[in-house]
Amino acid sequence: MKKQLIIALVFVSWLTFPSLAQQALFGGTEIVSPEIHENHTVTFNVNAPEAEEIELSGDWMPAEGWVPGSVNMVKDDKGLWSHTTDVLAPELYGYAYLIDGVRTNDPNNVFVSRDISTNTNILLIPGGQADLYKVNDVPHGSVTRRWYGSPGLDMTRRITIYTPPGYESDRSSYPVLYLLHGAGGDEEAWIELGRVSQIMDNLIAQGKVEPMIVVMPNGNVSQQAAPGEGIRGYYKPQFMEQRTMDGSYEGAFMDIVNFVEDSYRVKSKKSHRAVAGLSMGGFHSLHISRYYPNTFDYVGLFSAAILPNQNVSSEVYQDIDGTLLTQMENGYELYWIGIGKTDFLFNNVKLYTEKLDGMGMPYTYRESDGGHIWKNWRVYLSEFTPLLFK
Repeated sequence: MKKQLIIALVFVSWLTFPSLAQQALFGGTEIVSPEIHENHTVTFNVNAPEAEEIELSGDWMPAEGWVPGSVNMVKDDKGLWSHTTDVLAPELYGYAYLIDGVRTNDPNNVFVSRDISTNTNILLIPGGQADLYKVNDVPHGSVTRRWYGSPGLDMTRRITIYTPPGYESDRSSYPVLYLLHGAGGDEEAWIELGRVSQIMDNLIAQGKVEPMIVVMPNGNVSQQAAPGEGIRGYYKPQFMEQRTMDGSYEGAFMDIVNFVEDSYRVKSKKSHRAVAGLSMGGFHSLHISRYYPNTFDYVGLFSAAILPNQNVSSEVYQDIDGTLLTQMENGYELYWIGIGKTDFLFNNVKLYTEKLDGMGMPYTYRESDGGHIWKNWRVYLSEFTPLLFK
């Protein structure tokens, strides 16, 4: 009797467990969300009988300032809310629900990504450019997290490194791309949001990209590592960490280069080094490449946070024009600039290209649709890397 009572209590608890509200039991229909249809429309479903209003917010919708737009979902007589989109172009998309005004992830979609302090559900519409973001049946590289000592910053720090397919089994040496994140990001940003390993695997398999090592450091000098991965433990990330743009990171950047060249089989010459980054990482790439003007033959500025009135209290930011001139005179293979037409940094980037024009400094300019978004930065990466190390 006692055993039967325990079984009964467990059974009742199981029936009332909140997560089971999202699907019927004993042969009922499981809720699927998102449903990606063959025609590339997508249906979203969420069971919330007590809700009064649910909105779907997705980054394929016209933005309302910094926030993606939203659309009202429709409730049926069983409390299931649904919405089917128009045809969506191939891309990696993010979305969330607003349930009675409270932002909520889709309980039927386990796939989320973290951008600064926000978790967002993701889905992928295959085809075209988006096929670079899929895991395809091709040889795969490896992604490792390493710790390195930074004498310039007086701390041990974590770094993410992609090595191409075959690195572990051959004895070849490889060129290196140093790829930098934006404000609020960390050493996880390019791997998680930028789909670096998928893009590199696929482009290498297609023969479009020279096999290379991709080094993704943490650009926040007050952090040892991404939130939850360092000695500070678990805390809410913030958009702008202290000292992220005060010259400390750029000044100590050779600590990273030295670690990589001591620890990996690399071609340690200027002609085999590239540095690129998005937003704040574009700012860092600009200044790292001119502060060490004979170190990188390839430079990429993706929606770079160029500041016309940069504080010159740091040695790194002094004599910008003079060091750019030295960088130009030393020679380089590629200086690549990409910016979205509706990016809030568009005018600053255009002013910077006018400065380069006035100096006679060669560069490649890419203007795209859209604003300050990961969609653009993934595209820029997939266009920039085929130009490297030729």
